Amino acid sequence: MHPHPVRPRGHTGRPTRPETRLRGNPGLAARPHRPGWMLVPLAALGLVLVGCARGPCPATDGPGTAAQQPVSARDGFWSQLEALCGRAFEGRVVEDSTESEAFAARPLVMHVIRCEEGRLWVPFHVGPDRSRTWIFTRTSEGLRLKHDHRHEDGSEDDLTWYGGDTREPGTARSQAFFADGHTAELLPAAATNVWTVEIVPGKTFAYALRREGTDRRFRVEFDLTRPVAPPPPPWGWGTPPSGGNGARPELGRPGDLPRG
Repeated sequence: MHPHPVRPRGHTGRPTRPETRLRGNPGLAARPHRPGWMLVPLAALGLVLVGCARGPCPATDGPGTAAQQPVSARDGFWSQLEALCGRAFEGRVVEDSTESEAFAARPLVMHVIRCEEGRLWVPFHVGPDRSRTWIFTRTSEGLRLKHDHRHEDGSEDDLTWYGGDTREPGTARSQAFFADGHTAELLPAAATNVWTVEIVPGKTFAYALRREGTDRRFRVEFDLTRPVAPPPPPWGWGTPPSGGNGARPELGRPGDLPRG
């Protein structure tokens, strides 16, 4: 049982401002009296609410805030790539429709060897073969992935600078790169290639390829929880590409399927 509350001296048991019902509107109570100084802010609030009802209200967090400048999916993805700069990781093939022994029987290592404003270089070593480098570039329309293939003496492979561009926003964890015109010209069979790069922060980096309209599939995953010692630089490192076959050297070069 709860003790009866002690009523203050002079309390009559009735509310000091009893509610009264408006005639003809029994469901509405008369408004309590408010001091005049309260009417101004309430009126201002009413104007704001009416204005917002007619259209979106501007953010009030100030310039440069997350409310006004949200991080795009591509920005988030790029930040995930940059976070790996200078580090190397070992991987394994989890899908390969060609069942190539060249990838299955050799250690696979990716190394984010260099990061610049708007561009990253990621060599992909297959055992002693250091011929491959993935080049990621930010463009005015999105992101681009190109493949730089070299011979051991540093000269360019006949099939090099292949790749493509993003067509969709993607997510902060996954971006798809669709084969560009240069790739289709260099290797017509690869015109429907789509490369996908996925990053699960602190867990996995995946590079995958699918050739639309066929059963061609390839996927390699790298363990981000266990960095390894950086390998030697890729073949031809430090030698600028010629940009042959109409490719622009500042953007990368076109390409084919992963090769042994």
